[in-house]
Amino acid sequence: MSAVVLALAAGAVIGLALGALGGGGSVLAVPALIYLLGFTPVAATTASLVIVVLTSATALSAHARDGHVRWRTGLLFAAAGIGPAMLGGALSARIPAAELTAAFGVVAGAAALRMLRYRPSAEGVAPARPGRAAAAGAGLGAVTGVLGVGGGFLAVPALVGVLGMRMRKAVGTSLLVITVNSLAALATRVGTVEGLDWAVVAPFVGAAILGAWDGKRLAAKVSGNTLQRIFALVLLTVAAFMLIDAVL
Repeated sequence: MSAVVLALAAGAVIGLALGALGGGGSVLAVPALIYLLGFTPVAATTASLVIVVLTSATALSAHARDGHVRWRTGLLFAAAGIGPAMLGGALSARIPAAELTAAFGVVAGAAALRMLRYRPSAEGVAPARPGRAAAAGAGLGAVTGVLGVGGGFLAVPALVGVLGMRMRKAVGTSLLVITVNSLAALATRVGTVEGLDWAVVAPFVGAAILGAWDGKRLAAKVSGNTLQRIFALVLLTVAAFMLIDAVL
């Protein structure tokens, strides 16, 4: 199977998850780029940021039209993560490939387990203190910078649990946070972007953008819990594979 076909298939799946769940799809981009398309871990994390920025921005526009984005809150949350995202992006190139793969596997596994256990409240919770919100935003930015993922699988629970958002608005607002943090991380990797295989990355991005639109429509028809469980099980399998690969 050609690299372009694989890129189209992987991009469609990732975009679908991102559009339906407000995050999580991007965490599959890195393993897809490494194991299906032959990218190195560092190149994969850079390419993933390009994919995440463009796909998240597209999905964000759709959610914003429906009034599901809290701009001020999202920008404040994202602002706390800009510095850590840029620092993480600069440090990622210095991390050995095996360690980067192992770290990604651990984060992906933790995200999958959280998805399986997470039960959002329909009414949200009382907003927490600004310090906790800033800490959550900074942690999310650091993960985005080092591992090249948008962090939506962490952003949605944080926006609900820390800032007291309702689920629908948390999904839309998480896309704003993802876009800002990913742009900040990508800004530190400008030199590595030029070396990417754009013949593979471009169709990957195109399929992901189209998938994000379909994902938003799918979310309106299928239970969010069902979608989340399916995705979490896939992610858990990928995480286990990456950890085994890193160890061996």
